Amino acid sequence: MTNHVHLLMTPAQAGSVARFMQALGRRYVRYVNDRYDRTGTLWEGRYRACLVDSAAYLLSCYRYIELNPVRAAMVADPANHAWSSFHANALGIHDPLVQPHPSYQALGADTEERRATYRSLVMASVDDEEIEAIRRHLQRQHAFGSARFRNAIERQLGRPAGPAKIGRPRKTPLTRESAL
Repeated sequence: MTNHVHLLMTPAQAGSVARFMQALGRRYVRYVNDRYDRTGTLWEGRYRACLVDSAAYLLSCYRYIELNPVRAAMVADPANHAWSSFHANALGIHDPLVQPHPSYQALGADTEERRATYRSLVMASVDDEEIEAIRRHLQRQHAFGSARFRNAIERQLGRPAGPAKIGRPRKTPLTRESAL
C-alpha cells in the first residue's frame, strides 16, 4: 500500500512479533535515511497488532490483506500488486518471506487444489461487515475471533482482549451496613 503495510505473522514464541517490528523499524529507517540522505522517523506511529483466532478468522484476514490494493483502486486484480503474498499463495511463485500456515495447507489435499481454493476464497465477494470488523479489531488492538477465543485470551492475560461495554460502570447501591 502507499501509506501502510499489512503483515500476517504466526510467531514462534511470545514477544517475537514485537521484537521483529522493533528490529525492522530500526534497520529500515536507517537504510532509508542513509540511502536518501535524510533524518528522522518514517513511521507515523507505532505498529498495531491483534491476535487472530482459528482458520475462519485467519482466512478472512488473508482475504482482507490480498484485496486491500483492489479496494484502494491501485490494481484491478490482486495478482497485479507487486507487494502481495497472493503470488505465492494463489499462483505458486516462490517467495522466501511466505511460509504456508496450517490453515492455508488445510485448503486442499495437494498444492494445486490449495492454490485453486485460495484463489476462489480471495475472489469471493467480501462482506462490508467483515472488512469493518477486521479494521475495528486491528485499530483497537482487540483479539479477532469468537467470544470463546477472546475469553480464553482474557483469562491468560488477566485483562480485556475485546471491546468493553460503553459508558461508565454502574454504581453499586450503598447499603447502611457498607456505609458504616
